[in-house]
Amino acid sequence: MVLEQAPVSSGGVVPVPGVEPSEAVGAVGGVGVVPWVVSARSEVALADQVGRLASFVGGRPGVSVLDVGASLLGRAGLDHRAVFVGRDLDGLRAALSSGVEGAASAVGVVGVGDGRLGFLFAGQGSQRVGMGVELAAAFPVFGGVWREVWSLLGLSPDEVAVERTGWAQPALFAFEVALFRLVESWGVRPEVVAGHSVGEVAAAHVAGVLSLGDAVRLVEARGRLMEGLPEGGVMVAVGASEAEVVGAIAAHPRGEWVSVAAVNGPSSVVVSGVRGVVEEVVGGFVGRGVRVRRLGVSHAFHSVLMEPMLGEFRGVLESLEFGVPSVDFVSSVGGGGDVGSVEYWVRHARAEVRFADVVGELGGRGLTALVEVGPDATLTGMAGQVLADPGGPVLVALCRKGR
Repeated sequence: MVLEQAPVSSGGVVPVPGVEPSEAVGAVGGVGVVPWVVSARSEVALADQVGRLASFVGGRPGVSVLDVGASLLGRAGLDHRAVFVGRDLDGLRAALSSGVEGAASAVGVVGVGDGRLGFLFAGQGSQRVGMGVELAAAFPVFGGVWREVWSLLGLSPDEVAVERTGWAQPALFAFEVALFRLVESWGVRPEVVAGHSVGEVAAAHVAGVLSLGDAVRLVEARGRLMEGLPEGGVMVAVGASEAEVVGAIAAHPRGEWVSVAAVNGPSSVVVSGVRGVVEEVVGGFVGRGVRVRRLGVSHAFHSVLMEPMLGEFRGVLESLEFGVPSVDFVSSVGGGGDVGSVEYWVRHARAEVRFADVVGELGGRGLTALVEVGPDATLTGMAGQVLADPGGPVLVALCRKGR
């Protein structure tokens, strides 16, 4: 048997089967940070491992942070883990030094068992200009899927304005599907999926209900037809219970022009409809000192004002092929329904989003974590209001605005 050192690319990166060295270096360079992962069989052993690592790199001023990171990732993944993140050797040394006792400075210190994950796909309102550009440059898997969706749309991401409804929804879909495929390529897979409004389209696609092409057609038509409706509607978030809001709408003489668009928490309800009527309904809450916030949207989604687009939308849906979910799918539409049917998606465009009910159901399933798939942490914050039990699933956002 002949042993020799494996070839090393520029930068000292250990080659990974199936990945070009330039891709590995590009991933680190694009993100700008390097993770050092430490694991052990107990908390005491974990602290000891962190101390040994700090001692090792402390005596080697020329050590490559990439070499250390790659070597640590090649070790066994044991039950207690810590992750230290830095941009250079000095930053990682500082993180290790402050974390030697109990690994207190680690990004995450977890006891790992049989992880059971639920994925939550974000809806409109979480989008931002430029989302996906850096991820596409850093990670080939993300970039490939992201560009494929834009190709199916017949556009480039730099040709659209994501503040417009017609493009915000397809842009969110492209970002979320690409992000899902990236973490899936790392072996991270959900036991159950759900979504908020248009986020359900991405959830349905990754669950196998819709092919990528049909999901793109659905989300493009949905956004385009909604944007084509007359403006004049508003959406307002009210810090009150659903019962209080429903009562206020019922008491208004023109209450049929106002709808509950979303129930996001025990005291977080969004109303939607004709501007003047909505303002009168929420005015009573303002007078009582209840927190009220108008949302920055162009149309009154999930309200009676959406009904004129439903007929044409149905025509698009009837041309699609629907399948059966390959993973558990929890609907945010009141009463649920067959996610593989035309009627479900027609109702989905009009009915209120019952996100609080979704989180409540997932919270009772014994999941390890609820992971938000989207460009920000919008659902993570709302889910935290629903899951008051500290022993429930951990809430994790894959991305945050600006990070």
